[in-house]
Amino acid sequence: MALTLLAFAGCAGGISAEEGMWTFDEVPAARVRQAVGVRLKPAWLDHLRGAAARLTSGCSSAVVSPEGLIVSNQHCVLGCEESLSDGANDFMSAGFVTEGRSEERRCPAMQAEILEDIVDVTEPIFAASAGRFGQDFVKTREAAIGRAERGLCGGDRRFRCQVISFYGGGLFKAYKFRRFADVRLVFAPEFDVAFFGGDADNYSFPRADLDCAFLRLYENGRPAKTPDFLRWSSASPTAGQTVFVAGSPGATERGFTVDQLLTERDIVLPISIRQHAGLRDRLVAFGRQSPAQQRVAAARLFEEANDLKVLRGRAAFLGDATFLTARAADEAALKARVAIDPRLAGQIADPWGEIATARGAFADNYLVWRQLENGAGGGSQLFAWARGLVRAAEERAKPDAERLPEYADSRLPLVGKVLLDDRRVSRELDRLLLQFWLEQTRDGLAGLPAAIEAVVGSDSPATLARRLVEATRLGDPSVRHALWEGGWDAVRRSDDPLIAYVVRTDPMSRAARRLWEEDVQGPINYASQRIARVRFAMEGANLYPDATFSPRLSYGAVAGWRAGGAQIGPFTSFADLFARATGTEPYKLPQRWLTSADALDKATVLNFLTTNDIAGGNSGSPVVDAKGEILGVAFDGNQASIAGQFTYDGAANRTIAVSAAAITEALAKVYGRSALLEELNAK
Repeated sequence: MALTLLAFAGCAGGISAEEGMWTFDEVPAARVRQAVGVRLKPAWLDHLRGAAARLTSGCSSAVVSPEGLIVSNQHCVLGCEESLSDGANDFMSAGFVTEGRSEERRCPAMQAEILEDIVDVTEPIFAASAGRFGQDFVKTREAAIGRAERGLCGGDRRFRCQVISFYGGGLFKAYKFRRFADVRLVFAPEFDVAFFGGDADNYSFPRADLDCAFLRLYENGRPAKTPDFLRWSSASPTAGQTVFVAGSPGATERGFTVDQLLTERDIVLPISIRQHAGLRDRLVAFGRQSPAQQRVAAARLFEEANDLKVLRGRAAFLGDATFLTARAADEAALKARVAIDPRLAGQIADPWGEIATARGAFADNYLVWRQLENGAGGGSQLFAWARGLVRAAEERAKPDAERLPEYADSRLPLVGKVLLDDRRVSRELDRLLLQFWLEQTRDGLAGLPAAIEAVVGSDSPATLARRLVEATRLGDPSVRHALWEGGWDAVRRSDDPLIAYVVRTDPMSRAARRLWEEDVQGPINYASQRIARVRFAMEGANLYPDATFSPRLSYGAVAGWRAGGAQIGPFTSFADLFARATGTEPYKLPQRWLTSADALDKATVLNFLTTNDIAGGNSGSPVVDAKGEILGVAFDGNQASIAGQFTYDGAANRTIAVSAAAITEALAKVYGRSALLEELNAK
């Protein structure tokens, strides 16, 4: 099939200038040079790739010193701050400011990964799954992926190897990451200045946020040696300046068919919005009960409010017929181009029709799969540990090729770290999350009494959640270690109520997963793979892959945009921050900022806009100039960027970054972090 498809390469029109989140092995250097006049040399790209680190918190970062110092966003370390906080120290509220390296503290369950190598493994994966369908297609493909990961890493625990699917399954590449399992918090500002303006200003501009944080990579108890690091710039960005963003955007759906978009609009988004809105309201009420509960709920409330705004924005965008009409026309044109070649049309059959047919199975199974498998536990940390330990015990007893893919040998080091790291848990918050999930499962699966009986039983969700959370001993890392080391025998003998609950309910969760893979995931993946191969062959170098939380490069320029006839400028300054400070939430500044106000250069650029194409997961990405020096750190997008899940509009999509100049000014004059500044500015 590949030879036939390649005859169509280059037939498609180009994409807009700055559009695209390009993999580092496929950066369109000629296109970049034509668009922005910058020649990207291989050595420059290799250096930037080697300094860009993704974090298992779902964010990006950049190495900024030869001794493992990395910069990211404050909102990317909220979980770390919450875990390190206690009744005497609220690091989210007060900030985390160290005097020296001895005070740097390890972030539980966080790992940083730097890409070292990329290997194309498409053909063996295609060969393994050829002629397979449904769940058999999924399982054989996952087994081939596991073999590729093991082959690339060879059991070397210094690395994490991950096969990543691109173009909807049309291409597979094995990525070899250098892993750093010891990541320590160095500095983070107060939440009130990092997220100044709160949810009201989220996804908007002008903004005035110092959303930055520093961490350090350690190896063998010492700061890691990181020869690839980015130079820190104290210069403010300028309008029109060419900039690049290196990071790991999480997931986009720009390659979806019209039927997949309709499924997202009609099934996924309404359920997601309803559940996120309900949980956000619970968290707000929970936080109002005491300062301690407000502290422990703050990170999760931030996530829920942010996710809800994104989901509602996506729903509004897909509710506008203009985009779907244009996408339908694009899809029809692709089908027509395929139909020109009867041989090609016969080879791929009708994958669009297969996806349309799968909508019925999707609608029938989505909520069951979401509640029992994909979203089981509702974010309860204690439940996540219980399920992870139960499944790890059962899966590790099997040959590697027969396991659930997330428990393959190549992935076990990270699984073990997440399960075993010592992490503080609020049982009150965990009980709220577990109870909300039980309620949503009971109400959402009302037509499946057997599932409700298995998951909820005769207790009320409140009673069951309280009993499980209060009695479990999984908050003790030594208990988790014993279960991990003891394997299936230890899990089966355990009298821990949460372990016993998962052992009893997991067969139903696995059944939901098998049905989803057989009737939904398998057929859609098989069809998407064929569509992607056609589109990739036809559009060639003009086609970038959807985001997959893999390292990417985007290019653009510092620029504002027009909204409703008004021109939005690309900069805000410290003067804007203080002008907007009212003294009440969400425009209340920490006391140390008020005390230091006169010392700051108010003209310093604080936040700035760029045209770079990014997505969720890019938070913490370095924004660099043509020399590769850091001008800022990306932390958000504007309202138009929410639609970037499905498309890119160069006239309106904007990345929002905090400037390196502002971070420098704040470290020097607000926080007095002279040692950190010396490290950043060392030549």
